[in-house]
Amino acid sequence: MGRSELNWWWKIGVPIVAPLTRLWFKVQAEGLRNVPASGGAILAFNHASVLDGPVLAGEIAARAHRELCFLVASEISNHPIFGPIMRAFDQIFIRRGTGDSEALDQAIQRVRDGALAALAPEGRVGDDAAPGAGTGELQRIRSGVARIALPALAPIIPVGIWGTRARWPSSGLIRARFFRRTPLAIVIGPAIHPHPTGEDPADIAALREQVRAALTVQVARARALAGEPE
Repeated sequence: MGRSELNWWWKIGVPIVAPLTRLWFKVQAEGLRNVPASGGAILAFNHASVLDGPVLAGEIAARAHRELCFLVASEISNHPIFGPIMRAFDQIFIRRGTGDSEALDQAIQRVRDGALAALAPEGRVGDDAAPGAGTGELQRIRSGVARIALPALAPIIPVGIWGTRARWPSSGLIRARFFRRTPLAIVIGPAIHPHPTGEDPADIAALREQVRAALTVQVARARALAGEPE
């Protein structure tokens, strides 16, 4: 899908992450043609497990040869292992639930400069005990994705992921399941192109609903492709 843009950190990390993903999961991916070969865009994915981000980063880097710039919860920055890793891969730390304008401004500029950003519009990983958990029902879609896409005039690419919760649910207890690979589906839908109409609350709300509708379709397809409920 074009020339690789991976820097040396990614070139080291992908050969480590990709085999681990395939050791745990039987991966199927659809819609890779919807990932642009170059230029700024936003991947908006559903958030069922802490594995969603690493799996998506590894698969997009391995298959589309593009780096992902994630908006990562700021509390991870102090983790003795994951904090330094996130900084080495030049990710953006965001204070969730605070309308962190500094982090959003960084993301907007990165996308304008041609980066492929990735974020979960639901914000947090879904609670295993919440109504609709494991059925593909989305949580509330937050405004961050619209607040980045509208000023950057960047396409939003909906990504449905299904299967990660089966390995690492929100309870935090990893399910090893040795000698059995769990079905994992990643479905990438057609881009949503924001209209340059402004950034008032009505524009943001309308774009959030577009993202919800598109993401619901991709999650349903990913669930069907994986062939089993989480």
